[in-house]
Amino acid sequence: MKFLDQAKIYIRSGDGGAGAVSFRREKFIEFGGPDGGDGGRGGDVWAECVDGLNTLIDYRYQQHFKAKTGGHGMGQNRAGAKGADAVLKVPAGTQILDEDGETVLADMTAIGQRVLIAKGGNGGFGNAHFTTSTNRAPRRANPGQDGRERWIRLRLKLIADAGLVGLPNAGKSTFLAAVTAARPKIADYPFTTLHPGLGVVRADEREFVLADIPGLIEGAHEGAGLGDQFLGHVERCRALLHLVDGTSEHAGRAYKLVRRELEAYGHGLADKPEIVALSKADALDPDTLKEQTARLRRAAKRAPLALSSASGQGVREALRALMRVIEVERTAAEAPQAAEEWRP
Repeated sequence: MKFLDQAKIYIRSGDGGAGAVSFRREKFIEFGGPDGGDGGRGGDVWAECVDGLNTLIDYRYQQHFKAKTGGHGMGQNRAGAKGADAVLKVPAGTQILDEDGETVLADMTAIGQRVLIAKGGNGGFGNAHFTTSTNRAPRRANPGQDGRERWIRLRLKLIADAGLVGLPNAGKSTFLAAVTAARPKIADYPFTTLHPGLGVVRADEREFVLADIPGLIEGAHEGAGLGDQFLGHVERCRALLHLVDGTSEHAGRAYKLVRRELEAYGHGLADKPEIVALSKADALDPDTLKEQTARLRRAAKRAPLALSSASGQGVREALRALMRVIEVERTAAEAPQAAEEWRP
């Protein structure tokens, strides 16, 4: 299935039904009076967060969504039916933005969450509504109000606890495959990963979700390579695991290059807690490993982990370090909510 994380669609809520002009005409009833019913309200357009979806691929094949028009009023004071709603089913982590691509209308983060995007038009009044003491037989009714129409953008940001960042061929997909049941494409050439991947990590009887995104290169924020379009998928992560290829020419320069791209992207990525690790340690001799570790320590200003996804060296330590950071961030995020719910 093709991965799609952005879509632009057109939505329109339903028009309200027209009111009816009708009079009661029955045998032996001389002054029946008006009995035109009101029109029904037009259908609304809703967005609903559902389980089982992890991409916006459905919106590649259908871009127009319209709710139904409300039913027209009828005689005998019968009101029109409400128009059927249009429901946009989206995966968790989807942001709904205005046409400008910047104004956030809704952030769908919980399964079952529903948000009203466009309200249907009200139905028109029938002539029975206009009866007064001086106008006993009104011969007018209102048309229904028009529905609302607009273009909106959907942008999916995967919900994960930790994210993998690094240059192409840094070993991110290999690490994801080693610690989760995910099976990303792995090959010995750059940009093997063309779209983000997710996996569930189980470590020390605890679980967290790990996201792998395509590698960054110099100038990614200006569109080089695959650009930085996939960095949005790690915006929600509580921690980052920065993998630096130990077989690269200079581990410190490789680290700084990715950090510059994260800072240029913004959105708080450069401020997230980060675990730094030197990957492919099994492919290095002791002297080279020591030299690359020292370079990476000077660049990152912290002691990096040395790991190998192929042999398992250092993998458990990296997962435990991530788990500790994630638990701290979860506790910090839950503390304000608990304070707000407390009542004396």
